[in-house]
Amino acid sequence: MPISIDACVAQHQGDRREQQDRVAILPHPRGGGVALAVVADGMGGHTGGVIAAQQVIHTARDNLERFSARSESARTLLESSINEAHMLIKASRFINEKDPHSTAVMLLLQPGKVSWAHCGDSRFYRFRGGSLVFRSTDHSYVAQLVVQGRVTPEQALVHPHRNILLTSLGGVEAPKIAFGDAEDLQVGDTFLLCSDGLWGYFTDQELAWVIDGASSAREASELLVDRARAMGNGDGDNISLAILKLVAAPVPEPAPIAGPAAGSLAPQSAK
Repeated sequence: MPISIDACVAQHQGDRREQQDRVAILPHPRGGGVALAVVADGMGGHTGGVIAAQQVIHTARDNLERFSARSESARTLLESSINEAHMLIKASRFINEKDPHSTAVMLLLQPGKVSWAHCGDSRFYRFRGGSLVFRSTDHSYVAQLVVQGRVTPEQALVHPHRNILLTSLGGVEAPKIAFGDAEDLQVGDTFLLCSDGLWGYFTDQELAWVIDGASSAREASELLVDRARAMGNGDGDNISLAILKLVAAPVPEPAPIAGPAAGSLAPQSAK
């Protein structure tokens, strides 16, 4: 069955003084069914986070423009985009006298395949219908506690140290990057990239239900942002997300059989 993409990005400043997240879905300039989705959650005080997050988007865009699926692997593109952004963010610290850092989560979509990478606590989800297929594991102190069985996922959502990251772009050490890919794609699959300003208010199953119940990526984005804002109760973080839903491509209707042109003479039988 031919597959098409229904995609949407959405943001809300929340109750913060500025929007330090950045999000984009970037089509490859030469087409070919290739696109790169990116979410970056900037940190580093006033304007510092903005500088870092914007650098992630800018670097990803530049690398995508040079990307050739025939000669370069998806992992190479994702890894180089994150590492190059990390180095440029570190360099900007001396120019701007800030302490910029950022998370990054990226999804490269190619015909019949998706590949992803992340650093920090911005997340990648894959859903099939109303069920979770995969979720990235945060590079955070609390995520490690969950892995060790010391706290439950529900306790992690309200843990006082849930915002402590173990790695990020722009830090002293090279960023830790986790990778994944999948080729068993089908209609009904949905991919969500988002900052903690969204996922911090939902369980995995709640995200799956909202997205599956929406008629489009746009409607799902609006529902998620609205519910996160309501649960933020006046103290909500920046929200950024990208949703890509695999849907059945419309089947073109067969062209009608042309009849005699107006004013023309229909063929007649010979006597």
